[in-house]
Amino acid sequence: MKNIFIVLGIILGIAVFAAGSGLFKNSKSKEITKEKENQNIMDNKNVREIYFAGGCFWGTEHFFQQIRGVVGTEVGYANGNTQNPTYEEVVSHTTGFAETVKVKYDPEQVDLKLLIDLYFKTIDPTTLDKQGNDRGNQYRTGIYFSNKEDETVVKNEVSKLSKNYSQPVVVETVALKNFYKAEDYHQDYLDKNPGGYCHIEPGLFEMAKNANPLPKAKYEKQDKKALKEKLTAEQYNVTQENGTERPFQNEYWNETREGIYVDITTGEPLFISTDKFESGCGWPSFSKPITKKLIDEKMDKTAGMIRVEVRSKTGDAHLGHVFTDGPTDKGGLRYCINSASLKFVPKAEMEKKGYGDYIPLLDKK
Repeated sequence: MKNIFIVLGIILGIAVFAAGSGLFKNSKSKEITKEKENQNIMDNKNVREIYFAGGCFWGTEHFFQQIRGVVGTEVGYANGNTQNPTYEEVVSHTTGFAETVKVKYDPEQVDLKLLIDLYFKTIDPTTLDKQGNDRGNQYRTGIYFSNKEDETVVKNEVSKLSKNYSQPVVVETVALKNFYKAEDYHQDYLDKNPGGYCHIEPGLFEMAKNANPLPKAKYEKQDKKALKEKLTAEQYNVTQENGTERPFQNEYWNETREGIYVDITTGEPLFISTDKFESGCGWPSFSKPITKKLIDEKMDKTAGMIRVEVRSKTGDAHLGHVFTDGPTDKGGLRYCINSASLKFVPKAEMEKKGYGDYIPLLDKK
């Protein structure tokens, strides 16, 4: 079945290449952009890999390419008993290889358990050496791990999913013995041949696209109209118009309770009480923010002075300024922050208001 489609696919691929249409160029440009983005992820993050055999590898690769968090795929032949097999050798049923997709994924974006669950939706895990119209041991199903840490996850997930079937599940769950990249015409086959053969129902590709959506941002910048309705006149003036409140006449300059200080415009945590100190300036003073990733520091030459302004990164709200006259035992910095740009949440209320994860930061050890 698939051999016929290979020949047709190669012919179609040559025709498309010869045509050199603008649509093809635009598509290629998008593919290059996506490849660069994925390469950046692979260069900068702890990318993991797992191997899925699920029948014809054309459809299995295309399926995994739809999932957010999958940053690279490659089709090939896994767990056979020869070296550098060709496609013709694999389909001869003499090499023991399975058509397999190497899946590289970012564990910070997608969980291995989700990948396994989605994979099960593309196969009949109870049939041996058969998926769709394809027959032969090269079409057997399996999840092969190259990382010992993944073995428990893979076996536990397959065992759990097996309970949904009345017949025995025959998906292999073994370590990767070997993997050889398939010929170039097999790579990204369904991208190059959209009408090509695939044993996976088309609707599952759309399902895969939506299976791991981007999490909604917990803290988001609001527009000025919304802020004008939400904030007091002073809070708006300070955060949106770079204003400064009066010293010693603001809400938190002498606040000494344990708790967390959040951006008044977004609710995002910025400072904690254990980093607060009495500086004598009349405004809340902190030795540091919870993390530097939460703030932006910019040169400020207004009011006839040269200072470093501090703004919240998410809300882009003016907070105050940072100076180098802080306590040396705390790092030497003084983040002089307007009370009007903050909301204080006492320790006793942090769990209830959604800041429970930050309570351990209040330990003074």
